[in-house]
Amino acid sequence: MARTRREILLDEATTRLGTLDADRLKAANDFLAYLQERTADAETAEVMSIPGILDDIREALVDLESGKVVRFEEIRRDV
Repeated sequence: MARTRREILLDEATTRLGTLDADRLKAANDFLAYLQERTADAETAEVMSIPGILDDIREALVDLESGKVVRFEEIRRDV
């Protein structure tokens, strides 16, 4: 089975990380955490840019608290 680009890159990164001393490994880990946070921030910004999303979330929470919900199994049958 052919390996994906992601799998190849992950193996290469793991090999490189294994050669670093503790200080450089910490720096690499801090940078990866930064990239991960930036990705999460970008995804949050994308969701928040949807018009009316906050109102929809608030409405959904009110529905949930009042028990106005539908079981997933009922929805799944209709799909």
